[in-house]
Amino acid sequence: MSDKLTKAITKDGFFKISAVVSTETTEQARKFHNSTPVATAALGRLLTAGLLMGEELKEENAKLTLQVSGNGPLGRVIVCANSHGEVKGYAEHPDADLPLKPNGKLDVGGAVGRGTLSVIKDLCLKEPYIGQVAIQTGEIAEDLAYYFMQSEQVPSVVSLGVLVDRDFSVKCAGGFIIQVMPECDNKSLTRLESSVGELMSMTEMLSNGMSGADIIKYAMHGFDLELLGEREVGYACDCSRERMEKAIISLGRTEIDSIIKEQGEAEIVCSFCNTAYKFNAEQLESMKLIASEKTKS
Repeated sequence: MSDKLTKAITKDGFFKISAVVSTETTEQARKFHNSTPVATAALGRLLTAGLLMGEELKEENAKLTLQVSGNGPLGRVIVCANSHGEVKGYAEHPDADLPLKPNGKLDVGGAVGRGTLSVIKDLCLKEPYIGQVAIQTGEIAEDLAYYFMQSEQVPSVVSLGVLVDRDFSVKCAGGFIIQVMPECDNKSLTRLESSVGELMSMTEMLSNGMSGADIIKYAMHGFDLELLGEREVGYACDCSRERMEKAIISLGRTEIDSIIKEQGEAEIVCSFCNTAYKFNAEQLESMKLIASEKTKS
C-alpha cells in the first residue's frame, strides 16, 4: 500500500481532520472492474470516504460498509473498509456511462441518481449500527456530510475528488473530512465556514501535488494544528478459495446437487476483485457431503 492517510486536530480541540491521497487505491479498483470514467469517479469517491471513515473505527476487527443505492445507471455502489487502512468496493454496473455535464465534468450525480445512502458499522457487538439517509445530490461528498449531520449529529465538511485521465486511468484521487467537536464555539465555526468556502477543489489540490498533510494545512489555514500521524492505506480484497467453498456449502445439499446435475461445475467470481474460483464435479460432491453433515447436526 502506498497511498497515505493523515490525521490532525486543532490544538483547541474544536476540529478533527483526516485527509487521504487515494490515487493508487482508485486506480486499482478501476483495473479490477474495467470501469468507465463516471463509474471510476463515483466508486473512487466512495472508496476514499471508506478509508477516511474506516480510520475512525477503534475496535481491532471492526468493519465499515458504505452503500449507495440510487436509481441511476450505476446501480448500487458498495465499499467495505476496516481499521487497518484497507478498503475494497464495486459498482453494480461499472460499464455505465453518461454524457459530461455542461461544465465538462463527469456526471456522478446523474450516474448515482436518487435513493439511499447506508452506513453500516460492525463494531463487534451483537448488532451492527445502521444509519440511512436519502441521497441529496448523488455526488457522494454532500451526501456523506448530510449523513453525519442527520444520523450522527456531527457537523462535517466532506470533500472528495477523482480526476480521470484521457486514457481512463486515474490521474489523482483523494479527500478530507473535517468534523466539528461539541466544544466548538460559534466564532471558530464561522471562521471555518469562511475558510472552507474559498478552497480549491480536491482535484486541484491533488493536481498541484499536495500531500494529505498539505491538504490539512491548506484547508485549516489560520488554525493551530497538531498532526497526529500518517499511515499507508490501500485497496485490499480478502477473498479466498476457502471462503468461496463455504459459500457453496451454505447453499445446502439440494442446491449443490442441482448445480452438479445441471452444470457439472461451478464458478464464483469475487465482486470486489473479479478473481474467478472454479470447482469441478468431484469437489462439489465433497462439498455436498459436508452440507449434508451440517444439516444432520
